[in-house]
Amino acid sequence: MEGRIKVRLVNYTKKPLETVTWAALVSYWEEWESEAFERTTERDVEMHLPRVLGYGHESILEHAVLTFSIEGCSRVCSHQLVRHRIASYTQQSQRYIKLNPNDVEETFVIPESVKEKPELYEKWRKLMQEAIELYEESYKAGIHQEDARFILPQAVRTKIVVTMNLRELKHFFGLRLCERTQWELREVAWKMLEEIARNEELRPIIRWAKLGPRCVQLGYCPERELMPKGCLLRTKERWKKIAYGD
Repeated sequence: MEGRIKVRLVNYTKKPLETVTWAALVSYWEEWESEAFERTTERDVEMHLPRVLGYGHESILEHAVLTFSIEGCSRVCSHQLVRHRIASYTQQSQRYIKLNPNDVEETFVIPESVKEKPELYEKWRKLMQEAIELYEESYKAGIHQEDARFILPQAVRTKIVVTMNLRELKHFFGLRLCERTQWELREVAWKMLEEIARNEELRPIIRWAKLGPRCVQLGYCPERELMPKGCLLRTKERWKKIAYGD
């Protein structure tokens, strides 16, 4: 299922870490000036940014934004995603995009937990097929997609463009990389982090700002007794492999 979800980092602030560092320096560097941005180097970033973030001064992260495309997740997933309000979203419209009535699993997300039960899985497929056929029948009868979509389950696949600044990404990752997050949104979040890690220009910020689950950010799991068995070690190890490239 997760293999059908595609996440890509498509754009980000030019010279993102230099921008954040230059913004941080305005607070305490008397010689700071607008033109200093062009002179900010990778050495300046390494000298100042980890130290400033180590003080907990994270508002500077808001000066760099990243834009991701997400394809193939369900509207169950996207509905949770857009609850993160300090972000910008543009989503595929069901008012204008006509869905494919010929392939149930191309059109809908069916959880693996359902697929593991063959008889139940067939009932899901049958119901989804009937829903998409009734959608198609309604459309052909002159009902606009705007109204025909009312018959569709939340499982319908969607596409969405997401833009967040680095500070909001840290908040997002803190909550959504946790094993207690709904599985689909959790996989979207891990794929977003992996996309950042693939970019050599951005990768250091994962370590310096602790862009990761709350157990990484805080050093302990705030879920306490709700924590799934063994997840603390699993989650930290997964994060370390991404952050450090092990």
